[in-house]
Amino acid sequence: MFSKETYIQRRQLLKRKIGSGLILLLGNEESGMNYRDNVYPFRQDSTFLYYFGLDVASIHAVIDIDNDQEIIFGNELTIDDIVWTGPKEALVDKAAKVGVTKVQPLSAIDGYLKDILSKKQTIHYLPPYRGEHYLQLQEWLQIAPAEAEQKASVGLIKAIVSMRSYKSEEEVAEIEKAVNTSVDMHLEFMRITRPGMTEKGLAGKLQSIAISQGGDISYPVIMTVNGEILHTHARDLAMRDGQMSLCDAGAETAMRYCGDLTRTIPTGKKFSTLQREMYEIVLNAQKSAIEACKPGILYKDVHTLAAIKLLEGLKSLGVVTGDPAEAVANDVHTLFFQCGLGHMMGMDVHDMENLGEQYVGYTDDLKKGTTFGWKSLRLGRALEPGFVVTIEPGLYLIPTLIDRWKAENKLSQFVNYNKLEMLRDFTGIRIEDDIVITEDGNRILGKHLPKEVAEVEAMR
Repeated sequence: MFSKETYIQRRQLLKRKIGSGLILLLGNEESGMNYRDNVYPFRQDSTFLYYFGLDVASIHAVIDIDNDQEIIFGNELTIDDIVWTGPKEALVDKAAKVGVTKVQPLSAIDGYLKDILSKKQTIHYLPPYRGEHYLQLQEWLQIAPAEAEQKASVGLIKAIVSMRSYKSEEEVAEIEKAVNTSVDMHLEFMRITRPGMTEKGLAGKLQSIAISQGGDISYPVIMTVNGEILHTHARDLAMRDGQMSLCDAGAETAMRYCGDLTRTIPTGKKFSTLQREMYEIVLNAQKSAIEACKPGILYKDVHTLAAIKLLEGLKSLGVVTGDPAEAVANDVHTLFFQCGLGHMMGMDVHDMENLGEQYVGYTDDLKKGTTFGWKSLRLGRALEPGFVVTIEPGLYLIPTLIDRWKAENKLSQFVNYNKLEMLRDFTGIRIEDDIVITEDGNRILGKHLPKEVAEVEAMR
């Protein structure tokens, strides 16, 4: 955990932002994989961690602004628990470490919240994302599951986003620890990948690095020779010489801060001529996007810049014709670059995504796009110092999408479909780094991770 003062100050600022009422923050439960006592790895809710810091299952908290009270609800271990787990620090002692002096049994929360309801006091809560949250809100607040998201507090969402978006120095340091472990994972990927290895076997080796350094992966490892499929998790599929291997993997620290990096390498020793040309196109787009990131710049405009750079590269290969900027204005890039350039990152690899992308990545005046290619851009708002974001342009040659556009002769004034047909089986390339926005620009987080062609091939 951070210091007690960090959590106290965060809660005090949140109370000032909300002003009145009661804030209910739900913690997470353990979930059984195939029966109750055989559980998935526990992951605490990130907002709960941000304000209360306790990575413990089956606890919840309230901040009663009107009555100046903060209470954690949860059970102390019984002797039956201790037989299986051994002695552990008491919940009341853990609570004291984050500045909370009042702890009540978990069973008390039902009556407590119903009493609050009877007094007509406003209860602020966040949109639920787990099944048990819907049921808890139904039981405690008499909110039907179908209405739970709609009735979540927009004021609370905006207040939390206004705090968690700006990473403190201690948070950036913790994120950088996660990124450094992520770099170690990718260095191992570059060193050991060989034809004949399976995607799953390689992904398992990388996850072991994350675990050995005190945390775990921040999301399931994306390891694939089919880079055109944006989120293909590792399969029991042998990789072959001549293919490229795409690894999108990140580590999470013990404090639950995340890293998120991607590299694409030759499965054999060197890129082919076409692979190198395509790789250089993506690398140029990525480096141009990173250079453009500074306070006041709309991330949406950085995404547009990356798209233009990608089409400039494809124009040099004869696949795209005409003016690349005009082509992007007509959404030609979405044939090759269907996702967003990146996203906020912190305790969630897609930071605060459960609070709503419109609130996190956009503003009341800047709305999230709804069309193909733009609806996947999670971040569009102006960058500010303290933001931690990812930069991950890519080229994805998806045969099904190519066939659909070609059948419609879509935007043929910009696309040479005969040339494109020669690339239909190329797959895809993505390169990703994590940056923090500074007062006058940005800084790439973490140790150096090779991405120039020569240094990547030198590791092969």
